[in-house]
Amino acid sequence: MARRTNAPKSAPEGDAADDATTIDAVLDGLEGVVRELEGGDLPLEEALARFERGVALARQGGAMLDRVEERVEMLLAERDQAVPLSADGRDGASSDQAAADGDD
Repeated sequence: MARRTNAPKSAPEGDAADDATTIDAVLDGLEGVVRELEGGDLPLEEALARFERGVALARQGGAMLDRVEERVEMLLAERDQAVPLSADGRDGASSDQAAADGDD
């Protein structure tokens, strides 16, 4: 499993910092479960219990990521709908139209 980079734990809003800590805890827990299962030294019942814990953590992490995605989508929907400028200083819509006109 790829190791993630350590993101800063502080954020402008208190709940965002709490989410980051919780997401890190879930990922750490999943990594621990994977390590234990890959070790192959657990009796069947313990391996099954670890697997169940891993599934629960994966579901919890998935729900957290869904909430984060919803927040991002809401923030993006609220932003200005300005058209970005292209490298030549024209707006992107004009550049796209000019390219389309040239293809005819």
